[in-house]
Amino acid sequence: MTPASTMRNPAAALAAATPAGRDRYVDLLRVVSLGVVIAGHWLMAVPVVDAGGTARVTNVLALVPALRPATWLLQVMPVFFLVGGFAHATALASIARRGGGYPDFVRSRTARLLRPTAVFAGIWLALALAAALAGRDHGLVRVALRTVVQPLWFLGVYLGLVALAPAMWRLHRRFGAAVPAALLAAAAVVDVLCLHGHPGVAVLNLLIVWAGVHQLGFLYADGTLQRGGRRLGLLLAGGGLTAVILLTTVGPYPVSMVGVPGEKISNMSPPTVALAAHAVWLVGLVLLLREPATAWLRRARVWRAVVAANGLAMTAFLWHLSAAFVVLAAFGGRSAGAPGSAGWWATRPLWLGAAALVTAVLVCCFRRFDTARPAVIAPGPSGPAAAGSALCTLGVLAISTVGFGGLLEGRTAQLLTVPVTAPVAVALVALGAGLLRAAPLSHPRRP
Repeated sequence: MTPASTMRNPAAALAAATPAGRDRYVDLLRVVSLGVVIAGHWLMAVPVVDAGGTARVTNVLALVPALRPATWLLQVMPVFFLVGGFAHATALASIARRGGGYPDFVRSRTARLLRPTAVFAGIWLALALAAALAGRDHGLVRVALRTVVQPLWFLGVYLGLVALAPAMWRLHRRFGAAVPAALLAAAAVVDVLCLHGHPGVAVLNLLIVWAGVHQLGFLYADGTLQRGGRRLGLLLAGGGLTAVILLTTVGPYPVSMVGVPGEKISNMSPPTVALAAHAVWLVGLVLLLREPATAWLRRARVWRAVVAANGLAMTAFLWHLSAAFVVLAAFGGRSAGAPGSAGWWATRPLWLGAAALVTAVLVCCFRRFDTARPAVIAPGPSGPAAAGSALCTLGVLAISTVGFGGLLEGRTAQLLTVPVTAPVAVALVALGAGLLRAAPLSHPRRP
């Protein structure tokens, strides 16, 4: 490949330079998981215009219950956390080889997520302030201001797992598969307590369930899951799917693996043991598909496409709901036919195409803020890094919970039983980022 072609197509250059030992399947899983989540959000969003002409957005699963079993395949966020565990294990090993420690790991991994997220949140905060000052913070505008930031919950949880990853990796090296098994058992205990009059403990599963899936990523990183082969894949897929069926039929859990308005229990917010079983089934499916997918990824053209998509995936995830609201506004909040009808399905390709086109434009505008940078190895105390990571985690979770609608009205939402406002949430992130960027004790060195 010539230098000129490399400059024209950096993704092709990265693809050509791929080390022989790289697990390309993990890259594919990251792209597919985020892509399916994006498409799922677009499909679930249904505009509704009430009698007064005010537009709002609801979930198609609430209007068409027959679609809820589809979430057993399309709720793929567990796959992303599996990939996250693999990525963190790889990063920890790399930083350790270069003499780095906890602060280096936390700073590098957190900064990678915070840069594009801070730009996204900053722009929507400015739009929210402008809408409030102009008296337009109502109707579809207010819905957008509250909704576009809701997917940030996953980044908040992920940031928390970044802070815990070094300790969890040590547990993994000592106890192996017993760690995710214990977390799954703990999730079941939390659910039992919730169902017997202690609903406040449910929030614990936000960490327990996702940490368990993340721990399975460590088992993938050290080769344990792969060594189990097809037999282990069938065991996990069959066992997990059987558990999901029992928990959602005989048990008290709803069929949908995403939250549905009106349901007494949500499998997703916070996650339940039913979602943990769903994650186990998906991990089994991932193992079963690994061999054919890996063979497919050996094709140069396919691998270049995966590399290119990986470079855009996070930016697309951050902005995909913004694109959806642009399209909703363009259509006046109306859709063709009742949700689930033939007319509604016939227009879905047009709707998806329009949302994808607007997302592509936004990705072109904001992709530059989502570029990987080499980790800086600089000796320093762990305390500020841990505190900064904790504050960023709480701040991002708070933003996703309260949103930016009603910014000047002092709107609050409950985060871990504590009321928070949007300005407080943003301040938490800013303070955490400041601690993470604190000057190291010595001059940094790059690899």
